[in-house]
Amino acid sequence: MRSILLASCPYLLWVIAALHLLLMSLCLREYHRTQQSLFLFSGLIVFGLFYDALILAMGSILQAGPVLMMLSRLRFVCHGALIPLIFPICAYALDFNKGWKTAVWVFTGILIVLGVAEGFATDLAAQHVAGIARYTSGEATPAWAGAVSGVLSYGTVIPLILAGIVVWIKRKTPTLFLSGFLMFLFSALGPATGNFDLIFYISMYGEVLMALFFYLYARFRAARQEA
Repeated sequence: MRSILLASCPYLLWVIAALHLLLMSLCLREYHRTQQSLFLFSGLIVFGLFYDALILAMGSILQAGPVLMMLSRLRFVCHGALIPLIFPICAYALDFNKGWKTAVWVFTGILIVLGVAEGFATDLAAQHVAGIARYTSGEATPAWAGAVSGVLSYGTVIPLILAGIVVWIKRKTPTLFLSGFLMFLFSALGPATGNFDLIFYISMYGEVLMALFFYLYARFRAARQEA
């Protein structure tokens, strides 16, 4: 299995980036048509995932250096700025009232500021794995930045799964639950199989599925409101 992952990584990263671009386009097209906020939130998150996959894919043709480092810095910043939008998706999916939505937006805004700051504060260290050059968090990264990164990477998935369970029970659709559960599953596959250095790659398949089910859930909500 590991040999397949190593051989496929430089090529399938481009496919993953293309899939994210397609899903982002679908989300933003549906937002333009319906003005439903869930399409906009999903589209922005998927844009961040697209940029992440694109820069990693470019690591198969670019050497580690100033250009790739600058692009990678923006990758960290985009991740910190856009991934917190998962919380508003949960709030709107659960039909929170105005007061609770405001509270979620305040929390999200704080997390976005921290996420952007974390992106700039992260010490970037070059790494060569699976035929690509990539920049990851280095040893000089401040502890607070590492904590924020952990919240963004793992602390967003559990609320998404829980919100998905509630929506599944109330709305009879598993789509939101699957977006969180599959993301969690693929994030866990790397450590579970001993491929710690390939966690970034294996989890990207979960990101594609998360984006797909975000789109499907937003379609479900829009169809209910249009009916």
